[in-house]
Amino acid sequence: MRYRQLTTGTLALGVLLLIDVLRVWLPGIITIFGQAASTPAELMGAFALGWFVLAMGAPAVVRRVGARPVTVVAAVVLAVARLALTAAPGGRTQLWLATAGLLAGLVWLVGVAADTDRPVPGLALGFAVNAAVHAVLDTVDLVWRGDWVAWLLSAVAVAVFLAGTAQPGQRSGAANALADAPDGPADAAAGPGGGRAWLLAGPALLLAGMVALSPALARTGMSYLVAGDGVARSPLFGLAPVPVAVAGFLCAALTRPPSGWGRAYGPVALLGGAVLFALDRGDLLLPAILLAAVGLGACLALTDDTSRSAADTASASASRRGYAVAAGMLVFALGAVGYYSAYDLGYPNAAVPVVVAVLIAAVAFTARPVADRLPGPFPPLRAAAAVTALALLAPVLADEVPVASNRDGPPERLTVVAYNIRMGFGLDGRFDLAGLAEVVERQRPDVVLLSEVDRAWLLNGGHDTLDLLADRLAMPYVFGPAADPVWGDAVLSRWPVRDPRTLPLAAVGAPTGAQALAVTLDLGDGVRTAVVSTHLQPPPGTGPVVQARAVADFATRYAAGRPLVVAGDLNTEPGDEAFAEFTKAGLVDALAAARPLATSPADDPRQQIDHIFVSPGLTPSDPVAPRGTASDHLPVAVTVTLPPR
Repeated sequence: MRYRQLTTGTLALGVLLLIDVLRVWLPGIITIFGQAASTPAELMGAFALGWFVLAMGAPAVVRRVGARPVTVVAAVVLAVARLALTAAPGGRTQLWLATAGLLAGLVWLVGVAADTDRPVPGLALGFAVNAAVHAVLDTVDLVWRGDWVAWLLSAVAVAVFLAGTAQPGQRSGAANALADAPDGPADAAAGPGGGRAWLLAGPALLLAGMVALSPALARTGMSYLVAGDGVARSPLFGLAPVPVAVAGFLCAALTRPPSGWGRAYGPVALLGGAVLFALDRGDLLLPAILLAAVGLGACLALTDDTSRSAADTASASASRRGYAVAAGMLVFALGAVGYYSAYDLGYPNAAVPVVVAVLIAAVAFTARPVADRLPGPFPPLRAAAAVTALALLAPVLADEVPVASNRDGPPERLTVVAYNIRMGFGLDGRFDLAGLAEVVERQRPDVVLLSEVDRAWLLNGGHDTLDLLADRLAMPYVFGPAADPVWGDAVLSRWPVRDPRTLPLAAVGAPTGAQALAVTLDLGDGVRTAVVSTHLQPPPGTGPVVQARAVADFATRYAAGRPLVVAGDLNTEPGDEAFAEFTKAGLVDALAAARPLATSPADDPRQQIDHIFVSPGLTPSDPVAPRGTASDHLPVAVTVTLPPR
């Protein structure tokens, strides 16, 4: 039993470290290696897939050199890369450190697979603990924190992982059963099973990160339950589903599945969750998460300790397991690249999670059931209870976000900031909430309009950037989905927000979906001001004229004569046809007095594409584009004086 626990614990820790590296490496593809919407998506995809294809050669190396030396060396490189990322300065250094850690992690998985015929407990614990820790950390990874607590926890995880890897005689599955028996051989090799479970490691990791075990997606799903009242709930409210999903996943993964057709409940639940997620509806995110979590765990359980054949030799089976895990991780890469590149290339991507779920369900359901299932290394209920208790710490440690105005009485002026935050990643490719918050707070804003807001994309690390930034600014928010329910635009306000409405904009060949989010600020004593946040997406080779016309019409109709502010990343410059659509609608360029006021790129601004327009009754003053590198855009800010009452 002690060998099974050691192997399972080490595998879980290794999975945890590998996911940490992936949360840095994936966004590095579109923020460091290339630039989303400017670097060809095919080139970025080729870079991403190349490393997973390269890892397909690892099983041959393991067969020639031996599993143990390959596993130990790869584990050391993975551990060093993981620690180094916490101190990395960003840029190319960060990208190549993450790439080294990724490749080492893939090779380590192949080496572990050669000696492990029963990986499900370790994989399940790794996925579950990662979700619980991510929730406790408020969806911000230890890598990005960089304080002494982050260093301490990272160092402990790495040290325990390396200590477990260095222990001689790690065995699993049939070997552990024989070794634990009174007269069992001391040097039993791993049994011939485990191929199906290792094959599912990559696809399961993809669905766990995208749907089943994503704390950021859970928080976003909860926010849709109260959409329309303009009030932001606390993290306690948003993270409530996480312990339920973690507990359901672990209990399903670590307990013996039912026999006969009862085995179908896992595949059916997983497919149901994937379909609900693929429908791109915010109100369906929570049932999608819970169904996918239980279904994914049950599918893993169906592959646990199966696919045994007495005719298999130990070496042939070990080689098959190595190729299985390498192929499964290639499926992870193909799924991630296929799903997220659709936002640049413009093809439908809803089928990707469903296809991956079908693959997992088919592999799991066709696995041969085992009459005498080997005991697990950890009691399922105890393991589920322990990890769920960890997830429950997230609401306990969370702070409340204020939900009302922190000003007294109707104001005479409002300070407006519009900012394309590039999913929270700065020019150096590091997740930089502090930098974003600092440049916005400097303006002492009353209302903030955000573009390129990401709330759970695995490609960007799985953070809820909106909730995190709103918490730092102490400003409630309203979110307007654009590309899908977790990517779009937002309005943050120190004043109560009423009557939010959204307008989906025609794609007109643009790579990413676009929308306009309108809200009404309740300034007290019956004084109200309309605010519209948008991010126009120009079609290839031309300006966003059609979208600009639609937003201008929507905004003026929504305001209905009230004071109006329209702002965001409009991807058009003064004098362009799309820019003129706003002035034709009677709106005033609030930044005109400071022109030229270039906002992109942030380190060498040459384009004036971020704008603020106001209705004629508002008087703009002090326009500015504060310098900073927390995004690839500069924010724009202006103070508007309200008409006398």
